Amino acid sequence: MEPKDFNTYGARRGNDEIMARGTFANIRIKNKMLSGVEGPHTIHVPSNDKLAIYDVANKYMTEGHGLIIIAGKEYGTGSSRDWAAKGPLLQGVKVVIAESYERIHRSNLVGMGILPVQFKEGETADTLGLTGFERYSMKLENGNLKVNQLITVTNDNGVSFEVVCR
Repeated sequence: MEPKDFNTYGARRGNDEIMARGTFANIRIKNKMLSGVEGPHTIHVPSNDKLAIYDVANKYMTEGHGLIIIAGKEYGTGSSRDWAAKGPLLQGVKVVIAESYERIHRSNLVGMGILPVQFKEGETADTLGLTGFERYSMKLENGNLKVNQLITVTNDNGVSFEVVCR
């Protein structure tokens, strides 16, 4: 195919592989793991390979690792509602930790089986010193979670904090 014939991801919504690849493919996305770099790239930890987000997600899934997204304010705002939650699911995302959510997107995450949790008031990834290079674990009470329940998150650097189940 010629590049001019690629069109847009949105024009090919019927193909889940294309749409999964298009998730996080925005050229203006800012990943703090790549200081000063914009676009759909990230780092595979521990290899430190810089690759497309889609390729890194597939690598983690092949390795058997579930993924989390650490996000800022109003996570999900402006996204295409039908694929905004399905795309991360297809990339192996299990949890999103955000400062806040767009209301409908938060519900769509739950519908897809992705757990939306929120930093406590006054806490952010920056205030907690989170870089994205850590491994995280959460105490999920065997799935018996309630809205607004506090959940403990711990990372391999010894940082422990609570998030609010949304």
